[in-house]
This record gives sequence, structure tokens and C-alpha cells, in this order.
Amino acid sequence: VYLAPSLPLQEDFVYHWKAITHYYIETSDDKAPVTDTNIPSHLEQMLDILTQEEGERESGETGPCMEYLLHHKILETLYTLGKADCPPGMKQQVLSFYTKLLAHIRQPLLPHINVHRPVQKLVRLCGEVLAAPTENEEIQFLCIVCAKLKQDPYLVNFFLENKSKRPETKSPERGDGVKGNALAPDTGQSPAAAAASIPSPTNNNNNSNNNYNLVTSLLNLTKSPDGRIVVKACEGLMLLVSLPEPAAAKCLTENTELCELLTDRLVSFYKALPQSMDPLDIETVESVNWGLDVYNLKEDAAVFTGKRALISFLSWLDYCDQLIKEAHKSAAAVMAKAVRERFFVSVMEPQLMQTSEVGILTSTALLNRIIKQVTSEALLQEMVYFLLGEEREPETPASITQNPLRHRLIEHCDHLSDEISIMTLRLFEQLIQKPNQHILHSLALRSLEERNYLENKPQEEREPLENGQPHDAVDLEEDPLFGDDLSPDSRLSGSDWLSSSPPQSPDNSKSDGKTEVHKIVNSFLCLVPDEAKSSYHVEGTGYDTYLRDAHRQFRDYCGVCQRWDWRGNPKPFEKCNLDFPFFEGHFLKVLFDRMGRILDQPYDVNLQVTAVLSKLSLLPHPHLHEYLLDPYISLAPGCRSLFSVIVRVVGDLMLRIHRIPDFTPKLLLVRKRLLGLEPEGINIDHVTLLEGVIVLEEFCKELAAIAFVKYHAAASSSP
Repeated sequence: VYLAPSLPLQEDFVYHWKAITHYYIETSDDKAPVTDTNIPSHLEQMLDILTQEEGERESGETGPCMEYLLHHKILETLYTLGKADCPPGMKQQVLSFYTKLLAHIRQPLLPHINVHRPVQKLVRLCGEVLAAPTENEEIQFLCIVCAKLKQDPYLVNFFLENKSKRPETKSPERGDGVKGNALAPDTGQSPAAAAASIPSPTNNNNNSNNNYNLVTSLLNLTKSPDGRIVVKACEGLMLLVSLPEPAAAKCLTENTELCELLTDRLVSFYKALPQSMDPLDIETVESVNWGLDVYNLKEDAAVFTGKRALISFLSWLDYCDQLIKEAHKSAAAVMAKAVRERFFVSVMEPQLMQTSEVGILTSTALLNRIIKQVTSEALLQEMVYFLLGEEREPETPASITQNPLRHRLIEHCDHLSDEISIMTLRLFEQLIQKPNQHILHSLALRSLEERNYLENKPQEEREPLENGQPHDAVDLEEDPLFGDDLSPDSRLSGSDWLSSSPPQSPDNSKSDGKTEVHKIVNSFLCLVPDEAKSSYHVEGTGYDTYLRDAHRQFRDYCGVCQRWDWRGNPKPFEKCNLDFPFFEGHFLKVLFDRMGRILDQPYDVNLQVTAVLSKLSLLPHPHLHEYLLDPYISLAPGCRSLFSVIVRVVGDLMLRIHRIPDFTPKLLLVRKRLLGLEPEGINIDHVTLLEGVIVLEEFCKELAAIAFVKYHAAASSSP
């Protein structure tokens, strides 16, 4: 027996519903718009009553008005009226009623067959007509359905419809339990009890037969001319891809046009970009969040040709990236592969492989921007495979052309055009900072795995330096920055990778690691001869900045590399295949070649080459560390290391210094000009060489700082 106070509510509710049905029985003129009738106000009253009823009852208890709505299939009837749009504008009213009902009622309604079936049918009516007058109501309705599925993801199985069955026919396993529940007297049982009848994903096993109309309708609405509708539709899709139901994820990628939408739009936005753009514009255009693509051309002071198109492209790229990041793992992999095949391979590869210098420069700058922006694991992985290939085995001089795009990009680091060289080097600098192990394996580590750059005999005692220490060695103990407390957080987790390095000479006690560090640091600091040094004549060009930077960057790198299985110590000598001929790999080869020409190439190129090499030197991998930062390794015949390359450059420099009169004063003047301390005056001859010497000196200081920071970290983290 219902409690007395609820009867008037139910009578009221029935009264309003009957008033709506009578309108259809009695009215002959169905051309008058719905807003001229009382239907909207009756629907509003019904919603208010349902909300009030729920507020007055125990949580989860179904009241008589809700029972009436379910039992009398009111939503089915409303759907039919909305579909016929009778009277005109009725579709809008129905969409709005469904939306508010789902939004305002707290108890779960979707498990009821008399709710989810009409909801499903109404979903199919959305997005049917482009720029329909009901678009706003359609998107509100679809988004509330998505939000409900996000709360109870298993309910999504109702929305994977079997194509072979007529959607109108009732499948027994879905219906019976719910129907019984809807007709039962109010026992206080929540509609959630009806969830027992949800089709389990196994019923939907034959996924190729399923329609995912919710996705299809949202995809249609992403084509709306109204930007706000597009953003809402994109938000709805974002909710759906993140549902943890495998059946839905499979259906999403196999039976909807989602991958096509993502990639087609990416392609068309990319193709709308001008053929040539200033790389600086591409790099400096502000970062773009996909939902906030509200760019005002008139108010933009820094406008350039193609800016609007670039923002649209980057904004959609951000959406694809976020969508893949949020998506169920299996769907993310499929979507990322689609972007690789339909955008990177089909559209970007020909752009990067072209011969026009302007074209190469623009597409490389765009690629650099894309690399910078991509954060989702799956998309980053596919992009890396696209750029570098999937090969894992060591390179040989013959195999470097196997992957044409990788080969071409690395060759571009040594292009006739300095601009292309610089842009491509920046691209690789960006790439080696991304959290993806394959990048470093492909570019450097696979060539160093067997340590076959070392001479094939047990390492003899290291050669001591003249008189134990070079004459201008710096005593690091005196330098406050080289003290034991480099910084409070210098104990870097996971950096015991260096614990065994440097190999101790027999006569060195274990505690003498400090001497080793001094030797190594000083080896780098003393590479450049005194007469070619100019930094000590100018304020603020000491090591401290390099130390601080190296410390910060090394800590960041350790954070990134912690998840990777980079064993603590180098591979034991006796287990290395030292007979395998050593090849440094294409990437290091090009970097070393360019480093070898540091005295003869432009300042900006040199800065970029040394920037990439210092990033590689910072990596906490024992072989890379040994190969790039240990001056004392005995190299196998015909092999070179970073140190040996610099030694050759210095040898060349020594010969050339004596041919240039007033070398040191000129060097100092060039340094002051580079720092802006001196105005650009008369031309100085040999300026390229002088600038090269300055970069060389700074680079050696940077390597010394990196070596010190890495040894310090290893010492403070070993027991």
C-alpha cells in the first residue's frame, strides 16, 4: 500500500501524461508548432514530479510515478512522437526530456529495458541531418548518455547492437527480467536489480556484426558547422574510448569510422598548411589545447601566413593524442597504427623525402613540432617506428640504407643547407628526450651492446698523466660547487649504473674514486691548450652554470630512464663479442663527422651538434657513458670515441693557431662580441675558426661538468 502523500503526486503525474496523449487524440491541426501547445509545460511538470518523488524516498527506491513511466512505456511513446516530429518541434522537446530525466534522476535508469531501448533508438536519430535545428539538444542528450556509461561502463553492452537482429525485436535474455521488474509492485527494489539482464559481452562476441550507434551519431556531429557542437561531440567520444569494456573497444575500432575521422581530418588540416613556412613561426606558435581552438586573427599581433591553419592542425593533433592517451589499450594501439599509416606514412613521408630545400625545411620543422607535442605512449611508439624503423640488431655500414626515411633524416644532419642541418639536429635533440627506450636503442645503444669499441685485450693499468696531474688542473675540492653537497637532492635514485666505473687501477684503493673523477674532469678541461682559451678573461663563463644544468638535466633523465632495464654495470668484458667489427652507427657517425669539422663550420651548427652530443652524454647508460665520457678507454684499431674526435680537432687547432697573428686577442674580441659585450665592428679574419674554438672550449667544460655530476651521483647512491 502506498503512503497517502505520494498518491497526489502520482495522480498529478498521470494527469499531465494524459493531457499530452489527449492532445493527439483531439487535435486535427498538427501544423502548429509544439511551442504553441501545452505539451512543453506538461513534460516539464512530469520531470519536476519525478525529481520530487525521488527526493522524498529512500535512496534507490522506485516510486509509483517512476513505476508508471516504466510500466506504460512512456519513453517509447515519446520516442515515436519525437521521430515523427509531430507537432513540429516535438523532437527537440523529447530530446530535452530524455536529457533532463537521465541528468536529474540519481537512481540507475539505463538497466531498464523500457529506458535503454528507447534511449538507443533516440541515439540513432541524432546526427542524421547535418546542421539540424535540433543539433544542440542532440549533443546534450548524447553527452549525458556517455556520462552515464562512464559511471557504469558495463552498461555500454546495451549500446553495441547486433546488426542481424532488428533492433525493434526483443531478445529474451535482455527483456524478461527487466519487464518483470517494471511491472512488479514497488518493493523498494532498485532498478539496478534489472542489471542482471544486461547482455554479457559474450553475447556480442561476433563483434563484426555490431553497430555502435552512439559513436556513429557523435562522429556525425563532429562534422557540424558549429564549433561548440564539434567540441561537445569530441568530448563524448573521449568518454566512450576510455570505457574499460573490451567488447566496446573492439567494436569502436572495427565497426565505426572513428579511425577514419581522426586520420582524415589530420590529413586535411595538414594539407591546408602553406608549402613553405618560417621554422621559427612553427616552433613559437603557442601550444594548443584541442577544446580551446578559439583563435582571433584580428587581435593577433604576431600573425603570419598559415597561422590559423597551423593552429587548427596542432589542435586536432592534440585531440588525437589525448584520445589515444585516454583510450582502452587495445583501441589505442589500433588508432595509433591508423595515424601512422594514414598520416605519417602517406602524407608526411613524401614531404620529408622531397628534394626541395624549402619543402624539407618546412616539413622537418612541422615534424619537430609534432614530436614535441605527442605524449601518448601508443602514438609516440608508432611515430618512433615510422621515423627510425623497428630493427633492434646492431647497424653495419651496409645496413644503414635499409630504412630510407631514417637514413635520409640522419643524412640531413649533415646537409649542404645549414638551416636544414640545424633543424634536423634539433629534431633529434627533441627525439632523444622523449620517454621511449627504442629511440636511444635505435640511434646509439644497439651499436655499443658488445663494447667492441674496446681493444681486445684485458685493460692494462691506465696511463698516468704527466707528473700525475696536468699543470693547469683545477682542484675541485676548492670549488664550492664540487663539494659533497652538490644539492640536497643529488642522491639520484636508480643511478647505481655507474657503481663499477671507472675501472680501478690495481694500485688505487677503492676509496680513490675521487682521484679518478679528477683525472677525467681534468682530461676534458685541459684538452684545449691555454693559448686557445678565452673564457677566464670574461666574467660569468666558469663551470658553475654547466654544473647546475648538468645536475638538473641528469636528474630529469634518470627519472625518464628508471623504468628501462639498463643494467647497473657494463656488460662483463669476457661476455662481449669483441671480434664483431665495431661500427658506431649512422647517427653517431654523422655527429662525430660534424664534431670533427667544428673549426670550419658555422657557429649555430656547432652549437646544435654539441647540444645533441651533450644530451647523449647525460644518459645514464653504462656503455654510452663509457664510450662518450671515458677518456681512458683503449679503443680497438680504427675506432673513434668522442674524446678521440676532440683530440684530433685540438691537434689540427695547434697547427693552425701559429698561422694566425694576434690569435688570443682576436679570440677574446670574438667571444665578447658573441656575448654582446662588444659592438660588431670591423671584420675579423678567421672568424669561423675563432668561433669554433670558443664552442670547443665551452663544450669541453660542459662534458667535464656532466662527467663530474654522473660520478658524484653514482658515489652518493652506492652503499
